[in-house]
Amino acid sequence: MPPGCPTASPGREWIVISAAERAAAVLRAAQRPLAFTGAGISVASGIPDFRSPDGLWAIFDPMEYATLSAFISDPRKAWIFYRTLARTLHGKVPNAAHESLATLERNGRLDGIITQNIDRLHQDAGSSQVLELHGSHDTLCCLSCTSRQLFSEDLTVEGAPLPFCGRCGLPLKPDVVLFEEPVRHMAEAAAWLARCDLLLVIGTSAQVAPAASLPGMVRSAGGSLLEFNLEPTDLTQAGLGENGLLVRGPAAETLPQVLTHLGL
Repeated sequence: MPPGCPTASPGREWIVISAAERAAAVLRAAQRPLAFTGAGISVASGIPDFRSPDGLWAIFDPMEYATLSAFISDPRKAWIFYRTLARTLHGKVPNAAHESLATLERNGRLDGIITQNIDRLHQDAGSSQVLELHGSHDTLCCLSCTSRQLFSEDLTVEGAPLPFCGRCGLPLKPDVVLFEEPVRHMAEAAAWLARCDLLLVIGTSAQVAPAASLPGMVRSAGGSLLEFNLEPTDLTQAGLGENGLLVRGPAAETLPQVLTHLGL
């Protein structure tokens, strides 16, 4: 039965079951649920999607500023982009969608989160089981010795000195996955998904490889998807599984509604 379809019994009034209520029922029945999140979950925290009209790719050509070869050839130029990115992320706090996932985990209704985001808002909200496929902007790393240090606020200032590794003397880069670099934790993510019977897909259309393959792994194993997006996506069209459905609307509004129906 499609979301929002009225149901009735003889002698009773029609009852409209919302998509959030149906999603709560599906989540309640799941044994090993996981969440898979993208940029859309952080929009309500004031972080635009990179690909949106007001996102960073409208200002910076990613092939010019955000590839591994661009950093190696001209780290000072690459850091113009990194400082702008840092200012975009600085001071942002989790929204109700991040907090809802943390609440689900605390109450034993979510095994973990696989995220494409680098903002660490899941951890700030209290989630402890998080795989960051694209790394984190909270730290800097050395490409030579792989040492890491915290991303200090002074690096966000326009024209700030380039940070260098204290061991190797080489320029440091934010500990995020650049174009031409492999994503992280894919083997661990695959192991998580092999046990997953329900995947909450939140704020992503899952079109960027290799992360785009993750929802299909759950479907292929007989699991279902609960999709939380503003509009239907290619995932919706491909099918969400036997118990899957699309919950349309901002995740910061729809996820708390699901928790309400769960009594959380």
